[in-house]
Amino acid sequence: MSKKPQYDPEEIRFPEQAIVSSPLVPEMEKSYIEYAMSVIVGRALPDVRDGLKPVHRRILYAMYEDNLTHDKPFKKSATCVGDVLGRYHPHGDQSVYDALVRLAQDFSMRYMLVDGHGNFGSVDGDPPAAYRYTEARLSKISEEMLRDIDKDTVDWDPNFDETRKEPRVLPCRFPNLLVNGSSGIAVGMATNIPPHNLREVIGACIKVLDDPEATLADLMEHVKGPDFPTQGIIMGRSGIRAAYATGRGKVIVRARTEFEEFGKDRVRIIVTELPYQVNKRMLIKNMAEQVEDKRLEGISDLRDETDRNGMRIVIELKRDANPQVVLNRLFAQTQLQSSFAINMLALVNDQSQPRILSLRHIIDEYLKFQEEIIVRRTRYDLRKAQERAHLLEGLMIAQDNIDEVIRIIRTSYDNAKENLMDRFQLDDVQAQAICDMRLIALQGLNREKLENEYKELEERIAYYQKLLGSDEMIRQVLKGELQAIADKFGDERRTEIQDVEDEIDIEDLIEEEECVFTLTAGGYIKRVPASTYRTQKRGGKGITAMATKEEDYVETVFTSSTHDFLLFFTNKGKVHRKKGYQIPESGRTAKGTAIVNVLPLEAGEKVTAMIHLRQFPEDRYLVMVTRKGTVKRIQLSAIFTARKAGIRCITLDPDDELIAVRETDGEQAILIATHNGMTICFQEDDVRCMGRDACGVMGIRLRQGDYVIGAARAKYDHHVLMVTENGYGKRTEMDEYIRGDGPQKRGGYGLKGYQVTDKTGPLVGLKVVNDGDDILIINDAGVIIRMECAGINSYSRSAQGVKLMNLDEGVKVISIARTDHEEEESAEGEIPADEEKGE
Repeated sequence: MSKKPQYDPEEIRFPEQAIVSSPLVPEMEKSYIEYAMSVIVGRALPDVRDGLKPVHRRILYAMYEDNLTHDKPFKKSATCVGDVLGRYHPHGDQSVYDALVRLAQDFSMRYMLVDGHGNFGSVDGDPPAAYRYTEARLSKISEEMLRDIDKDTVDWDPNFDETRKEPRVLPCRFPNLLVNGSSGIAVGMATNIPPHNLREVIGACIKVLDDPEATLADLMEHVKGPDFPTQGIIMGRSGIRAAYATGRGKVIVRARTEFEEFGKDRVRIIVTELPYQVNKRMLIKNMAEQVEDKRLEGISDLRDETDRNGMRIVIELKRDANPQVVLNRLFAQTQLQSSFAINMLALVNDQSQPRILSLRHIIDEYLKFQEEIIVRRTRYDLRKAQERAHLLEGLMIAQDNIDEVIRIIRTSYDNAKENLMDRFQLDDVQAQAICDMRLIALQGLNREKLENEYKELEERIAYYQKLLGSDEMIRQVLKGELQAIADKFGDERRTEIQDVEDEIDIEDLIEEEECVFTLTAGGYIKRVPASTYRTQKRGGKGITAMATKEEDYVETVFTSSTHDFLLFFTNKGKVHRKKGYQIPESGRTAKGTAIVNVLPLEAGEKVTAMIHLRQFPEDRYLVMVTRKGTVKRIQLSAIFTARKAGIRCITLDPDDELIAVRETDGEQAILIATHNGMTICFQEDDVRCMGRDACGVMGIRLRQGDYVIGAARAKYDHHVLMVTENGYGKRTEMDEYIRGDGPQKRGGYGLKGYQVTDKTGPLVGLKVVNDGDDILIINDAGVIIRMECAGINSYSRSAQGVKLMNLDEGVKVISIARTDHEEEESAEGEIPADEEKGE
């Protein structure tokens, strides 16, 4: 018989609550996104700054709180696990212990962060002993990850029950993400970063500090490649270079083997090193199974002779077996040769965004973080030094007036501190320090000590203030600290890298082809082969170039090779560099990739001009034109940089922006056109060559409401093609834009280049073309039409032109691009012109 409830049912009723109906799909999407971000940020991916996931960070900090440093006795792993669970990590104990064990495994970590005592597993796949049997403490190098954490160097977050604070990131005085690597599977993404040699990585960091323009080749002079704790041999360098350049790549790792003679004319293969993360026991088992199934021939015996002196797998061969053939089969059919897929994904922007990072980007992010650590530490030290100096000033006043101080204290009832403050103009801290003085402090020796300490503090305060005011000094301090860590903990490379004949580089794997690069106003970029767009006759409707969001439209289109360098110039006067193949390829109607996932753009920054080139020679120049008519000329070599964040190429007024950039040889004429149809043409040497930070000079004088829409190199044997918003356009002989014996001078109002009317609409673009070119015209509905330039009529400067593109109501032309001529092909289902005429 059930008992009656011990509560009043009315107490658990909530008459004011209501059930809210919610559509299933949006609710599931919202919940799944929240779950995914929780796993990505709070569990599976490392922070680019300290290379740690939250569980590793909590383990190290909890051990630091318990003072489990390398010079203290070991403590039970169960204590460490319990402290982490109770203070910071609201998950299972096994996950914490597994993470702690990995930090202590010399075959998993290139530089162990935990010093383990007991059975912490083996390369054979043996599990570690239970945490009640093992002991742990921080390793010596892990203390460098926590150094200065008490000096307000990092931000802090509340733990799960808000009773404690935990660090959002560790100071990490060495680049741990590269040094120890990381692996993890999140939701929809995964990371797999190999370990590296500490001395090599710090060498690359110092190279970037010394030369901010250092290229990938410069960095790879220091960082040769991954350096695995299990040693082995990396075959080839192309996969390494691809991973360092793009954040993704694959390296082939082989075991180290040697042939050893034994018996009478017998040979055996000795394996002394294995590829990273290969289970030795499972490897031997797999080889034995293949021998038994006759898939591996020529092997008579197989055994493991590994002992405390090192690894030794013995593979005895039959008398008639060819040792090299057997070894090659072992490499092909077993994990004696394995691939390591590199995917350098980490959290950036204070753990708010996962991103694939190149080697240079990781180093830049780390150095930026370390400079911030030094600044915050110096501010803390400066504040403490100033507080101590202030206190010493009060103590020295007391020493100088000790008799009166004693008299005031003795004659005061309970207000000695207030009386001292009134008499000597002291503050509360100084007066309290005087009241706390011991009698022994009255002796003369203490006066001398106070003066020496005060003098030393003044020197330190001056140094701290000088350091905070000098970026160069901060970089030198960082360089010295990194070098000290490299000298203290650096060791020789373990993994050998062997060159492979006829090795294919990443660029050789990508077919070179002409592509159309499209950028929308909403910031989506994509690469499509130029052959996708077939040539049409004048007045056609075009084909859909890409599917855009309703509020988005295609803004810019240009053609380039996949092997060219693409220079992206932004409205804020910065330039970024990419290879053509680094822009993701998409289908003709695909939306593309957000430009912020390709370039590190700041808030409010957008790409406004792009050019492509193969090299950066000294005798080539860039001519830049801004919306307000300013022109600047710069040597092309001045912007050759691999800096991830880009570099400044022009200094702009607050209300101006960069809109056009052209490559020249120093002897070109520059043609500029405005929204209202005005044009000006002048020699580029009218503009002197300037430095990267210069502002430029006036190129064209603008009337009220007018602005520059484009610029081009004026070629005497070519035509100027102009297109308006309403789809009208024309070709005009170049001679009509040049008065007299040569071009105009810069700085004038120019000549009328197009008869702008309500019918034509204002000008949107100009190109210098010849009869062998095609033109791409694109409208804000995302439609592109391609036509032969030779099919467009030629008119004078003052003419209105002809209809080039039929537009639906409310649709405007927004951009044009020139491309090489392509022979017109019949689309499927169309009748060729000759057949239609019956010829």
